[in-house]
Order: sequence, then C-alpha cells, then structure tokens
Amino acid sequence: MHVLLVYAHPEPASFNGALRDAIVGETVASGHSVDVSDLYAQGFDPVAGRGDFMHAADDALFHYQSEQTAAALSDGFVPDLAREQDRLRRADLLILQFPLWWGGPPAILKGWFDRVAAYGVAYADGTRFDTGLFRGRKSLISVTTGGTAHRFSADDVYGPIDEVLRPIQRLFLGYLGFELTKPHVTYAAPRISMAEREQAIEELRTQVRTLLSTPVAAEPIPSSRDLLAGLGDRDWRHSG
Repeated sequence: MHVLLVYAHPEPASFNGALRDAIVGETVASGHSVDVSDLYAQGFDPVAGRGDFMHAADDALFHYQSEQTAAALSDGFVPDLAREQDRLRRADLLILQFPLWWGGPPAILKGWFDRVAAYGVAYADGTRFDTGLFRGRKSLISVTTGGTAHRFSADDVYGPIDEVLRPIQRLFLGYLGFELTKPHVTYAAPRISMAEREQAIEELRTQVRTLLSTPVAAEPIPSSRDLLAGLGDRDWRHSG
C-alpha cells in the first residue's frame, strides 16, 4: 500500500512533528511506501489563482474551474501542483496531520485542498462521494487541539469534534470518495504530560498499522483526458 502524508505545521520539532514521524515510521516498519508532503518545508503557496497554470486558457476572463479543466487536459499545471497531484492520485491511504487553528486547518493545508484537488484531476461531474475517483481508498485525519476533550463536546462551547472536522472529513475526503475513518485527536496538546503524548503517539501508530493491514479495493483512477471525455465546449464561466 502507498501512503501520502500531508503535514502542515511550521515547526519540525513540534508534537505534530513527532506524530508525523510516527506515521512514517509505522508505514515503513509495516513494509509499505510513503510520500510526505511537508507543506511548510516545501514553501507551498496556499493561494489559488492564475499562478497555478503554465498558461491561461482565457486571457480575458479568469475562471478557476475552467482553467483547471484546460490544464488537466494539457498538462498545464505548474510543477509544484503537478507533483502534488501525482502524489494524491497515487495514494492508497491519505493521512492529514495538522493542528486545529481557529476551528479549521492551517491556511496552508486548506490551500493544498484548493489547488491540488483540481477539477479534471481529483474529481469531475458524476464523480463525487459514492462515485468519487478515490472510492475504495482510505483516509485518516490526525489533529491536535489546544482545547480539552470536554471543550469539544456537545455540552461545551466548541461543539463535537466531528462537527468541527466535517468540512474536511465529509466535504473534502468524502467528496473525493475516500473511505472515512475515525479521526485521531490529541486534545489539549500543549498541556498534556510526556506520558500522555507517548500514549497518543502509540495510539496513532496502532491506527495506522490497522489501516495498512487490509489492502484497498480500488479501481485505477482514469487519466484526465478519459475523465473529461465528452465534456465538449461546456462553459463554466457563469457558474461562479
């Protein structure tokens, strides 16, 4: 099985970094392969726009999805996006490792979603949720929080963690067709003891080991040209 770990934390020696290392170590120890997209180390630009493309399909009016479609058909994405898209499409298991900031992922990770999971590359009409291109493949969110588990309960101010993570779990991973698993959450990470941190690391290693123990049952992802065959001259510019 091949794993893609997308890591979004600016400090390599952080607790998130220790969780990253645990994921990589468990993957390799289990005899599987892994790519690590370390977004801060790579200097990944989270801002989507004209700079995503080698050339413009329409110089007069910029419409992001139309430009994605054209780039998918012409290998027209800039090299850093093409690399990340290749990593994503190769993944049997996609793992996201990040801290929760203001109720969501760091902007650099949200930008990875926006720019990498392009139309014609990661999805197209008719390939969403149960028919998504990544159906049969697995996913895992590993997240650290500043708040305690009680804070992320139905009885407290932040609400259930599943609701907080829904935009990523359901509307990104699920949208693309990935099989969803229970997120690994380390609550109150800045304030827990070293023993509690070690326990969280071991729990994550166990969860990764379990996910890797069962092969994925997934169809090959079609090429962009096959995926977009029959699209014709549909004009996306008035859709947003």
